[in-house]
Amino acid sequence: MKLSIHQSIEGQIDELIPGELVFPTDFRGKGSEAAIKMSLSRLVKEKKIERVAHGIYYRPKIHPIIGKLLPSPEEVAKGIAKKERVRIRPTGAYALNQLGLSEQVPTKLSYITDGQARAIKVGKAEITFKHTTPKKFSMKGQISSLLIQGLEELGIKNMELATDHFKEKIKLLIEKENPADLKHDLHLAPGKIHDFILNIISKEND
Repeated sequence: MKLSIHQSIEGQIDELIPGELVFPTDFRGKGSEAAIKMSLSRLVKEKKIERVAHGIYYRPKIHPIIGKLLPSPEEVAKGIAKKERVRIRPTGAYALNQLGLSEQVPTKLSYITDGQARAIKVGKAEITFKHTTPKKFSMKGQISSLLIQGLEELGIKNMELATDHFKEKIKLLIEKENPADLKHDLHLAPGKIHDFILNIISKEND
């Protein structure tokens, strides 16, 4: 007996790992876009899946003590990037937070991407994807690439007001970076940021 579109989608979801993200495009070929959306809405009502954001769902994951575990905004961002086969990298205040240069946990997670620019609300958090040039994704260092992205959005005026403590933290981060990767990334950095980081390195070597 041939399964209905809804039964086919439900069966595919039942095979997913709890906590796994679900996108309407996962079910292309099973029916029309309208039929897929209708089935997903029905599965939300049946509590088989939950809506995370517009066009993004997940299979509920329950912890025996904590209860329902929602996907984090970071997991959603990575899930979108994987699904759409695009690259993402933290930028701005979020990049600085990832490096430990900012203790404030941002409610707005900002990424550069070589994919589509957009903003997505996930609970109280907002994920922003900013389309950028291939040049920014050619940076190699795990630390230096984030540092340059974070400082670029911070702005030169704020960098000029940077405290010695902030600069010391940057110095300690730079020491952990592969020298060849740091040199490569500094070559690609905007002039003001290049000079700011180079000045910290120069003081380190004095």
